[in-house]
Amino acid sequence: MTAIPLRIRKAAVLGAGVMGAQIAAHLTNAGVETVLFDLPAKEGPKSGIALKAIANLGKLSPAPLADKSLVSAIIPANYDEDLEQLKHVDLVIEAIAERMDWKLDLYKKIAPFVSATAVLASNTSGLSITGLAEALPEEMRHRFTGVHFFNPPRYMHLVEVIPTRLTEQSVVEGLEAFLTTTVGKGVVIAKDTPNFIGNRIGVFSMLAAMHHTEQFKLGFDTVDALTGPAIGRPKSATYRTADVVGLDTMAHVIKTMADTLPDDPWHKYFKAPVWLQGLIDKGALGQKTRGGFYQKVGKDIVVLDLEKGDFRPSEQKPSDEVAAILAIKDPAEKFAKLRASGDAQAQFLWATFRDLFHYTAFHLADIADTARDVDFAIRWGYGWKLGPFETWQAAGWQQVAGWIDEDIAAGKAMSNAPLPSWVTDGRSGVHGKAGSYSASTKTDKPRSQHPVYARQLFPDPILGEKFDQGTTVWENEGVRLWTLGDDGVGILSFKTKMNTVNDFVLDGVQQAIRIAEEKLKAVVIWQTGEPFSAGADLKGALGLIKEGKIAEFEKMVANFQATSMAIKFSLVPVVSAVRGMAFGGGCEFQMHSARTVAALESYIGLVEAGVGLLPAGGGLHELAVRAAKANPGDPFEELKKVFETVAMAKVSSSALEAKKMGLLRDSDVVVFNSFELLYIAKQVARSLAESGYRPPLPGRNVPVAGDVGTATFQASLANLQAGYFASPHDIDIATRIADCLCGGVIERGSTVDEEWLLALERKHFVALAQTEKTQARIAHTMTTGKPLRN
Repeated sequence: MTAIPLRIRKAAVLGAGVMGAQIAAHLTNAGVETVLFDLPAKEGPKSGIALKAIANLGKLSPAPLADKSLVSAIIPANYDEDLEQLKHVDLVIEAIAERMDWKLDLYKKIAPFVSATAVLASNTSGLSITGLAEALPEEMRHRFTGVHFFNPPRYMHLVEVIPTRLTEQSVVEGLEAFLTTTVGKGVVIAKDTPNFIGNRIGVFSMLAAMHHTEQFKLGFDTVDALTGPAIGRPKSATYRTADVVGLDTMAHVIKTMADTLPDDPWHKYFKAPVWLQGLIDKGALGQKTRGGFYQKVGKDIVVLDLEKGDFRPSEQKPSDEVAAILAIKDPAEKFAKLRASGDAQAQFLWATFRDLFHYTAFHLADIADTARDVDFAIRWGYGWKLGPFETWQAAGWQQVAGWIDEDIAAGKAMSNAPLPSWVTDGRSGVHGKAGSYSASTKTDKPRSQHPVYARQLFPDPILGEKFDQGTTVWENEGVRLWTLGDDGVGILSFKTKMNTVNDFVLDGVQQAIRIAEEKLKAVVIWQTGEPFSAGADLKGALGLIKEGKIAEFEKMVANFQATSMAIKFSLVPVVSAVRGMAFGGGCEFQMHSARTVAALESYIGLVEAGVGLLPAGGGLHELAVRAAKANPGDPFEELKKVFETVAMAKVSSSALEAKKMGLLRDSDVVVFNSFELLYIAKQVARSLAESGYRPPLPGRNVPVAGDVGTATFQASLANLQAGYFASPHDIDIATRIADCLCGGVIERGSTVDEEWLLALERKHFVALAQTEKTQARIAHTMTTGKPLRN
């Protein structure tokens, strides 16, 4: 059985606010032609509001568009003149303000124009989907559902799909497949309850933190030090998150909870604290007004001090005792010490976790089908490393449940509502071999059997989940060559930290390819975790230079190039499956592959110039060969497109941008869901093998731009140096890069072979590595993780 996603050629987004415009941008990233609607403008072009929102996409950070040029593909529209366009649309997503009356009015207005086969969805963050459906003609209700993206939609993995009891199952399944594969999202099916799953639990967690901030009299910066990376959550923690979201938006979400959940046992806490309301009344709404809980004063960050009624420098760190407890690896011991400690910060952490666990367990049956859905919603929508149930289970389910019961009985918990009976029925958690617990059906449920998930060979694991690690064909200290299934495709994974390239990796890749040529049909280079590769292991390289072992250093560089050539000229297709960073040597390996399959969020760059070097794993040679193939008469025209990219160590902000920069080829494949990357890469590798793959013939007559090309590049560099934008060492590096790309000091139009180009790379790389300034750059980057300008 194969997954049939909805066939969506064209979509419309109604509402050009921050979310609507960004959803339109991400659909456009995914190759879906999208019309962005808003109200007619009172002055200027009728679609002026939508036009302005589209233009504003280029100013947002992080960038909603994976390639800036896609902005021109979004079609601006307005409700007065353009409703006829809806007749040709397959998916309509409504994303206007969170007002039930406005949404209902809009549905009545568009209903006559929506195609009889189109799916209509609301991006509401918490209003009743069933209530919204009632405004639609009866014949449209079976194609209506909630589809809740999280902000920013390009980067947040979660999309909640909220069907009504009338929504056809085929619509839900088709939409789930479309959102998963085409748009690249993690779909969680939520029940139609206020704020659904992510915001119901996520906002409650923030409310609990706010309540206990007051109770334990902690500073906002202290709470952020406790509720960020220290407990596996994003840097923005609690109060920085509120500042980013907007304090007025935060208050609105809290009010929605209060209005729509009158019978919730925690209802009395569903109100903005006095100090939050005070900031809003002053117009301090967070980041958008440059002031909320935090403000930036010059280069310093200051935080609101409630006792003083003024701002003070932010000191974001936990107490020594709590820092020591949080460093404990065993979750059970960690939670026991937090609960037993007399430190106010430890008490705060225990109380916020306790109330989060209590609330989540109490409401599981109402809001979600399984505990897995809750944990994924919080991980994918809020960026936590573990969801609430996973955290609880890791800490010892029954031990923690007993403590929660004790605190409820002692009146310490935020609510005296009892824990549901299933919590204390002797279970060791909610996630196990049989699946994840469903409180509404009182059974453990396995993962969804929707065929789209067969494409995820290694899905995002829930706590304790293990997947088939395949069969090892061969391995050394640097790499493992293994197979998964019997399709004859080998998978090559690195074993080094950050998947960097050292001698073991170089020798391992070459040996793995030799074995694959004997025993396998194809090879996919895929890492078990991000990044693809942070590039060469500089520590080893710098050591050889410092010890004066230049011959050994040259040998290492030659071996790097030999590895790239082994990939390029392998008799079986080698496909690189890239996600995350592919820097330096990692970028060069994928450049020499028969094909690259890259996740959208791939950050690819030949970054060697940043550490005072140039690409010498065959990267410059490959760019010169490609330029000659694309324009044999004048390769310089092609080289102009890539010179600045390499000389300025530019990194792509997406796989689509990497194509524009010349670091990926037009024939390379971009995948939107990184959990599908290995499946698709294996399909591409098999397809190449089955089509009778042969490696390219070695280039013996490569036309080059010669010394005229290098001189032209040098002229452009003179302007940079004159304006103090580049140091003399930067210019030296860039000139050497130009010399490699243009084929050295020979006449324009001369032809060389590939070995000539590789020798040029080696010569310049070794020369640069011996300079004092380059060695200082390498050492500085290794120590600080930041580049040095010298």
